[in-house]
Amino acid sequence: MSASLDLGSPKDSPVALFLKSQFCTSPQWPPKNTNLEGKVAIVTGSTSGLGFESSRQLLSYGLSVLIMAVRSVPKGETVASKLRSQFPEADIRAWSLEMESYSSIRAFSRRADAELSRLDIAILNAGMQTAYFGVVPDTGHETLVQVNYLSTVLLALLLLPVLKIKSPAGQPGRLTIVSSGTARGAKLPEGQGAPILAVLDDRSRTWDPVDRYAISKLLGHLFIAELARYVDADDVTVNLVDPGLVKNTNLQGFAPPLIAAFFYCYKAILGRTVSAGASTYVDAVAVKGKESHGCYIANWQVSS
Repeated sequence: MSASLDLGSPKDSPVALFLKSQFCTSPQWPPKNTNLEGKVAIVTGSTSGLGFESSRQLLSYGLSVLIMAVRSVPKGETVASKLRSQFPEADIRAWSLEMESYSSIRAFSRRADAELSRLDIAILNAGMQTAYFGVVPDTGHETLVQVNYLSTVLLALLLLPVLKIKSPAGQPGRLTIVSSGTARGAKLPEGQGAPILAVLDDRSRTWDPVDRYAISKLLGHLFIAELARYVDADDVTVNLVDPGLVKNTNLQGFAPPLIAAFFYCYKAILGRTVSAGASTYVDAVAVKGKESHGCYIANWQVSS
């Protein structure tokens, strides 16, 4: 059982937790002696925002090999070249990964197994938001649930054995999935006995993009809590990390101009800096230890 579950339900409301997180919590930067020399990391969704900044921070602590998992390899190479100029001693590669495609996810994991002699860290940051109900043609599932949950879970499961086998003895691999505090207020829809995925794929139901995003993250919480029962923390330590509300990211770039402008102002007032938000990722994989196995990490600490 994870320490997050041991804490029980939060005593504060989701709104109170959010306000405390954004206004009453100071960043806790990794210790200055944090050393990632020799280590290899995969970061998905790493061409911009939190994925890019967390990659940059990992490299600043001496990470030897960075695999940038990206939708567009040309764009990934452009971003990788910027990082290479800043960190010339690191081996930085851009690999193709399309999170709407199971075949792409399988190919990526096979490539990691075949081409990497070592793998220490995987940060599954890639995610999305959208204003409208959509279905991924290849799978038949609603887009937000597909990308934020189903595809992320598949990638996690496929990378677990690679992390277990290719991390050095005595140094468990680290698998971190990026989550959101919105999961705390999410409620799964009533399905009258129908499977939850069938309910979420039903386009006749009322669609709320904010609610659906929260549900997609809640499903990830449930997955990690269950996964931790089957994965030994001495092999791979798995956890969830919540970067909080962060300004200057493109998560709401999907929205119509007026709504996008609202979110921009909202995050400008309430949001953390990108560097502070990304530091939560580094904390989850390089500072927290096996005590975080199966846990939800928010505000740089194990939380409920």
